[in-house]
Formats: sequence, structure tokens, C-alpha cells
Amino acid sequence: MAKVIIDKMAMQRALTRITYEIIEKNKGIEDLVIVGIKTRGIYLAKRIANRLQQLENVEVPVGALDITKYRDDIEHDSAKETPTVVASGDRVSVEGKNVILVDDVLYTGRTIKAALSAISELGRPNSIRLAVLVDRGHRELPIRADFVGKNIPSAQNEKIQVSVQEIDKRDAVEIVNK
Repeated sequence: MAKVIIDKMAMQRALTRITYEIIEKNKGIEDLVIVGIKTRGIYLAKRIANRLQQLENVEVPVGALDITKYRDDIEHDSAKETPTVVASGDRVSVEGKNVILVDDVLYTGRTIKAALSAISELGRPNSIRLAVLVDRGHRELPIRADFVGKNIPSAQNEKIQVSVQEIDKRDAVEIVNK
């Protein structure tokens, strides 16, 4: 049984708050690149970029990052995969940029570790900060988010399911018993 803990409006407010915090911590949006981790992190990254455009009247590049090659918890053929940060078919450079890495849920930290490995192979950014919609705790690695929509302490037998309009036809965050 699923229990909605963040609805559409709460998600929108959380992403708006994260956007303001990004502007404040970066002292503006100069040299900013937003990188969403596939899959739902990409849509959240685009929403943050759209909000930045509304607030600052500047288009911030948004890239999509596939971290499959760097995962240590799934099988893959890493010889065939090369990392890229792609936006609308064009590569996005992270070299010398202030990167905001975006994901839906921060749990063990392994996804973020994989993303950091991928980004470091692509170039040397000036800085990398992490924005997540939900931080649920239970870290296995020393990773923390710089921008958090909501902290949701949860049991390990529970799953946090993020739904986004773009692929799930609705915006919500639910807690589900496994």
C-alpha cells in the first residue's frame, strides 16, 4: 500500500526552494550547468532550469547523465559505454563549470558516487553540488546533499517512489512497503 507524502504542489514548492538556494549559494547562475541523473533526475533538473530561467532570465544548460557504466551494484558491459552529458542531442561541457547534480532520491549514496565518477571522466568542473528531491537517510557512503526538497526518514523495508508528470503522468512522492 502506497502513502502519498509529497503531492504535486509540495513538489513544486520544494523545487522552487531548491532553485532559490542554488542561486544564493552560487551567488547567481554564472558558469552554472545542471546535470540530471537518468531517469527522473533529468526531469527534475529541467524543472529547476526552467525556474532559474523565470527568476534570472538566463538559460542554464541542462544535461542528462547515464551512470550505468559506473554502478557497482548492477551488471553491465562497461567496455561498450562511454559517459556523456547530453542536452537535446548536444554534449554539455562540465569543464570549469559549477555543476548542480540532480537526482530524485538520495539513499545509500552509490548512485551519486557513480555520477561523480562519470563527471570526473568528462572534465574538471569548478564545483559539484548535489540537489535531491528526497533524502531518506541510510547512507552507505559519506555523501550528503547540498540542496534537499524534503528529508523523509524511512525504514529499509520501505521504498520511496517518485513519480513525475513527464513519464508517470502525475507528480507525487509515495512511501511503499516492499
